[in-house]
Amino acid sequence: MAGGATSNLERRLRTEITGEVMFDAFSRGRYATDASFYQIMPAGVVTPRTKAEALAAMAIARDEGLVVTPRGGGTSQCGQTINNGLVVDASKYLNKIVSFDAGKRTCVVQPGIVLDDLNRQLKKHGLWFPVDVSTASRATIGGMAGNNSCGGRSLRYGTMRDNTLSMNAALADGTELHFGPLARDAAWPNVNEPGRDLFRDLLALGAREANEIDEHFPKVQRRVGGYNLDALTPKGAVNNMAHILVGSEGTLAFTTEVELKLWPLLGTKVFGICHFGSFYEAMDSAQHLVKLKPIAVELIDSTMIALGRDIAMFKPTIEAVVRGEPDALLVVEFAEESEGVNLAKLRQLNELMGDLGFGWNNPQRKWGGVVDVVEPAIQAAITDFRKSGLNIMMSMKTAGKPVSFVEDCAVPLPHLAEYTDRLNKIFVKHGTRPTMYAHASEGCLHVRPVLNLRLDKDVKAMRAIAEEAFAMVREFKGSHSGEHGDGLLRSEFHQDMFGPRIVRDFEEVKDRFDPQGTLNPGKIVHPPKMDDRSLFRFKPGYKVEDFKTELDWSAWPGAAGGFQGAVEMCNNNGACRKLEGGVMCPSYRATRNEKDVTRGRANTLRLAISGQLGPNALSSDEMMETLKLCVSCKGCRRECPTGVDMAKMKIEVLAARVKTHGLTLHSRLVGYLPHYASLASTFAPLVNLRNKSKLLRWALEKTAGFSAKRDLPEWRRDTFAPGATAFGPENGPEVVLFADTFNRCYERENLDDALNVLVAGGYRVHLPKPVEGKRALCCGRTFLSAGLVDKARDELSRLVATFAPFAERGVPIVGLEPSCLLTLRDELLSLRNDPAAKAVSQQALLFEEFLVREAASGRLQLPLKPIAPKAMVHGHCHQKSFDAFKPVEKILRLIPDLDVQVIESSCCGMAGAFGYGAETYNESIAMAELNLLPAVRKAPNEAIIVADGTSCRHQIKDGSGRGALHVARVLAMSLDGRSASHADQERA
Repeated sequence: MAGGATSNLERRLRTEITGEVMFDAFSRGRYATDASFYQIMPAGVVTPRTKAEALAAMAIARDEGLVVTPRGGGTSQCGQTINNGLVVDASKYLNKIVSFDAGKRTCVVQPGIVLDDLNRQLKKHGLWFPVDVSTASRATIGGMAGNNSCGGRSLRYGTMRDNTLSMNAALADGTELHFGPLARDAAWPNVNEPGRDLFRDLLALGAREANEIDEHFPKVQRRVGGYNLDALTPKGAVNNMAHILVGSEGTLAFTTEVELKLWPLLGTKVFGICHFGSFYEAMDSAQHLVKLKPIAVELIDSTMIALGRDIAMFKPTIEAVVRGEPDALLVVEFAEESEGVNLAKLRQLNELMGDLGFGWNNPQRKWGGVVDVVEPAIQAAITDFRKSGLNIMMSMKTAGKPVSFVEDCAVPLPHLAEYTDRLNKIFVKHGTRPTMYAHASEGCLHVRPVLNLRLDKDVKAMRAIAEEAFAMVREFKGSHSGEHGDGLLRSEFHQDMFGPRIVRDFEEVKDRFDPQGTLNPGKIVHPPKMDDRSLFRFKPGYKVEDFKTELDWSAWPGAAGGFQGAVEMCNNNGACRKLEGGVMCPSYRATRNEKDVTRGRANTLRLAISGQLGPNALSSDEMMETLKLCVSCKGCRRECPTGVDMAKMKIEVLAARVKTHGLTLHSRLVGYLPHYASLASTFAPLVNLRNKSKLLRWALEKTAGFSAKRDLPEWRRDTFAPGATAFGPENGPEVVLFADTFNRCYERENLDDALNVLVAGGYRVHLPKPVEGKRALCCGRTFLSAGLVDKARDELSRLVATFAPFAERGVPIVGLEPSCLLTLRDELLSLRNDPAAKAVSQQALLFEEFLVREAASGRLQLPLKPIAPKAMVHGHCHQKSFDAFKPVEKILRLIPDLDVQVIESSCCGMAGAFGYGAETYNESIAMAELNLLPAVRKAPNEAIIVADGTSCRHQIKDGSGRGALHVARVLAMSLDGRSASHADQERA
């Protein structure tokens, strides 16, 4: 489209739409991909606030000659949500429950509501929507309807089509219609227009083609390819016209509301983890296991198990439920009306496995048995692991990745073993290997061969594999599209699957709904070739120019020392878009903008380093805007199953920015804080005047970007500076206490109390003086946050030189501030990989980690006394990222009579200097208001609020007026028997 037309389109949209209108290259690039391997740059993106705005945007696009593509979570795996026209993102604003009827078990929702969010709201009524797709934390109902999603429990609940009662939608010309049950013998002249002629024509097509449809449509539940013409045939007196829209991938109408069938919540459940020494035997057994009527039978193959063992958040789950080295697991789930019935089913499963010839002492082919899982927490962990299958498979740190194209073929269960066996032979023939997981109960496995789609030979192999696999699926009377739809990927193969006459019927339906081809063209009908590389994310000529990076990225392949490979680990599946649970991604939770989610940032980085956003994009203003709200929480480091570490990537971008643009005064003041800390402490009363003067607040905001709305931390003249270098009994177990800059200069009580607790425990506590220079030791984190990597390296080198002699003889290095101490476990090893640095990193422990370890070994003896009835604990993001938060709970539970309650929160929003920024203050508060501050305000007055992070404590105080304490202070109070409900919390 000509540039003038684009400008006119953008101008009109900005006039008529109050939601976001995005036409810049960076924003469009974030919507150019979904979870497939395709990429098409749209002309523009809008996020309408209302249905009226969405329809207005469609009308404007139509007037300007643009196609329109509806989009929800953007997690489609076949390219359904990308196109070269206008993308209409319904997920930000069109996400409400319109109506709800508990008695009828129905609700009407807008298309952008996320499945997990819907189910959270339904749970209090004892109901849920059970099409439980693995992407439930970000999949929207509109997108699920568009793809006819299925979920892991479709064996009991059916597909999206089976649970959709009606839909409201707008045709391409703006006509709004209700699609629902319609009697075939309706008196058509009495049926209201608009819609009468459309519905009559559709039902006539269904009657005309009934025999053809019956003959050519696969007879498996997992058939989601093409249009649902079988919904139009005269099999009964009533046809549900909504079912022609379900699975139509946004090509027929723009959905505005969906009426859903709801189900009672599942009660108690039991899992039987069936182990198999032979993958073939596992697949052959599925047909027998389903006879016990489980609600799901899910496959986990050996590749997924092996990858999961290397992912911190899944390793404990695997250790808990996997016995030996199975070639495959089948997770069999029962959820009957009573616990007794469930346990009886579990016994039957064990008996059936024995009847099938499996035993723990048998040879490999018949090795196996059942591990019973009745504990809800472990069941939830298994479910989380199973639902993360895609991302786990994509966590391979290689140029080749498991590629989705034959991923969800469905075959009748009696053929599943032969199908997978022959499919494996096809993969071997073409020089690749597969990953396989998911819905064994439905004969619909997620099968992904490992290929590198940058290479022409692998693209050719992909096409050959697809043609051979689809031919085999047709032989078994299965469906080549069993869950994830058609999109750009499988639409080409409809003629082989359904025959030319049915394909012409598909085209007739499309033309009847959308004669101008305005809605999401190229999907289902008139598709491109699936291997058209001009549509790929890695197009012909895709290249990342080499450049010098500041951190070590050698664990990944590609240019820039592996930085390319690390960035390209993002597969766009969108786990970072979850709205509750864990940490990731706090800025997205506050803004709901694609720009502010880990996926959006990773996409922008990939486009930038590959030259698709113009020269110097990596250090551009637009890139800084992209990363502005990244709080470096490191949630993605742990929670992104493909390991996209945006906090680390941001350091690289900041370093590039400093080289080309220099430092702002704000960044200079933040970065160099450890260097001027001693001077600021000396003149603390003078420096602290800023907080008492409106004029100084205003001046510092204008000159250095620190928000006038917030107090800055108060400098102390009495900083932590003990006269000796060691405390405690000379023969006691040794420990080094790392006095970080923040606790040393602002809250010395934390270090005083930590020292007292350690000495009371009988430890010999070392506080070594720096071996280089007189300035106190620092981890370099403030320099990293400013992009001054060399300065950070210098700080860490001083620290390593001082602590290495202790670390090399096994002395633990204990710190209080999570962001500082955990720098020694993370960024230090990206800057230095010498033995001294590794030794320091290996010995670095948070205060509570050390104490819990000592308590577990029986060495910790602290005479703790009751101090309060309750403690409410907020975890620092970095603690959670490094799985170091549980020790806080454990050590607090040693205090007698203390009820320890965890505040389920993401990032506090302060995040170092982030919350003090004038440009980021509002977002900082918004993050805190999601969970943390409301929970603190509701806390009983007598409860202790515990937060180990300096920033967290300041945010809690600023946002709620309540003081929060470091765990070291709580333990010190317990040693002294002091009440923690008054003076100490007031001073916090």
